[in-house]
Amino acid sequence: MRCLLLLLAATLAAADRPNILFIVADDLGYADVGFHGCKDIPTPHLDALAAAGVRCTNGYVTGPYCSPTRAGLLTGRQQNRFGHEFNPNGANGLPLTEGILPERLGKAGYVTGMVGKWHLGSQPAQTPPSRGFAEFFGFLGGAHSYFNAGGFLRGDQPVKEMDYATDAFGREAEAFVRKHADRPWFLYLPFNAVHTPMDATDARLAKFAAIPDKKRRTYAAMLSAMDENIGRVRQALKESGQEGRTLICFISDNGGPTMNGTTTNGSVNAPFRGSKRTTLEGGIRVPFLVTWPGRLAPAVYDAPVVQLDLHATALAAAGIAPLPEWKLEGADLLPYFAGTVKTAPHEALYWRFGEQMAIRQGDWKLVRYDGNADTDNGKRQPVSAVKLYDLSKDIHEDKDLAAEQPEKVKQLQARWDEWNRGNMKPLWGSDYSDRDGPEPGAAKKKKSGK
Repeated sequence: MRCLLLLLAATLAAADRPNILFIVADDLGYADVGFHGCKDIPTPHLDALAAAGVRCTNGYVTGPYCSPTRAGLLTGRQQNRFGHEFNPNGANGLPLTEGILPERLGKAGYVTGMVGKWHLGSQPAQTPPSRGFAEFFGFLGGAHSYFNAGGFLRGDQPVKEMDYATDAFGREAEAFVRKHADRPWFLYLPFNAVHTPMDATDARLAKFAAIPDKKRRTYAAMLSAMDENIGRVRQALKESGQEGRTLICFISDNGGPTMNGTTTNGSVNAPFRGSKRTTLEGGIRVPFLVTWPGRLAPAVYDAPVVQLDLHATALAAAGIAPLPEWKLEGADLLPYFAGTVKTAPHEALYWRFGEQMAIRQGDWKLVRYDGNADTDNGKRQPVSAVKLYDLSKDIHEDKDLAAEQPEKVKQLQARWDEWNRGNMKPLWGSDYSDRDGPEPGAAKKKKSGK
């Protein structure tokens, strides 16, 4: 009886809590959305999401690669703290010592679901059903054919047939939203669009026939599909009466892959220099939106924020006080967005990716980055010397001020060194090549689709 009463109390306490929806794009270029000025690829549903909420112009992720960013998002901790520095392979995956958001929300009475790309481990104990997701539809690796069902799972059972993956993810997410309209839920919706392989439906390709470059044309069709399906989920929220009680967060997991040595997809990171795989702005600054109708007024927020903050914000919205042992590093953004806290959420932001590093404090950025950003000849280049940029005047990171400002270099390096002492060695290595190609045996099958 006591257990039943406790369960009832938890259910009642959760009844007034908002739904939480995390949407993650994969390898999306910063310049490739309408709310950042994109002209050749319409993204009306993302633009509407941006107009309805808070658009963060200095939104970052803690890693320039797919899996590290996701590890940080779901744990709420810098992934370097627990060795998840690179994309995993083989038996590697998010350490089981780390608690993650669906586990925390599930214990508070939330229904938890995931639809999309996992990329945090494929061993049985590492998969979404074992990590707090009551419902799961998607695939476990880093990339997958958009047309082949092989490797897709519902729970732990293989999916036999599937239409275009992005449409399937939209359909499954919509079904989850409608199914659980009577209680609070957390849905993690990490699309694999617009990651390679470059798979698009014929009908969508035809819409972008005026784009002469084939890769960019296919990218446009893939991005359009993701935008349509984000709109589909938002429409389901509206029709089921849940729009006003749903917190929606949208990011890309890193910048677009634009340089040789990465699997390029036709993306654009303007006005930034750099690419996925680099600690330049083009690798780590991403589209970043937070929407909560009735609670957050539409605004543009310019102070630097990072994806770790979304974890902390979700917990705060759900009324969950973080436990000290979780060692969370993000900030609850709600009071900053509301204007009740006037300071910036972070004194500084930090990155470590192998030999690459960066620290941003105010508008100053100290960085060592992948040399392919300077000499992109397809061969691996050494990491650059340490460079100093003033982002307020040099968003493209062209004018190195290290020689002119040696004291600023010394100050920022010392601060980064102090932060780095709290990190651990990577649990597995990386040769900086993409380890997230299509699943073995996932042959491409072309369908006409939308």
